[in-house]
Amino acid sequence: MGRMEWGKYAERVGAGAPVYLAAVLEYLCAEVLELAGKRCPRQQEDQDRPRQVQLAIRNDEELSKLLGSVTIANGGVLPNIHSVLLPKKSSKKETDSASV
Repeated sequence: MGRMEWGKYAERVGAGAPVYLAAVLEYLCAEVLELAGKRCPRQQEDQDRPRQVQLAIRNDEELSKLLGSVTIANGGVLPNIHSVLLPKKSSKKETDSASV
């Protein structure tokens, strides 16, 4: 409670503020770890690694918005290939007319 007063966030801080802050932080940690843990069975790992945490945060819309400016060490980047770089799909008409 003293640190909140030292930071000049408010002149007075209620007695329930640290408890509420701790509950919010616990909820956020549980949410991130739950999403990261869901990725582990797919990748045959039993531990949460920074990569799974990064992917969990960036694939969740709300967490990505909240933690958009956060850098996670050894988290890597989201896999993404720009649509211009992908090979063009040929339609069935073009392949039929080319063979005639």
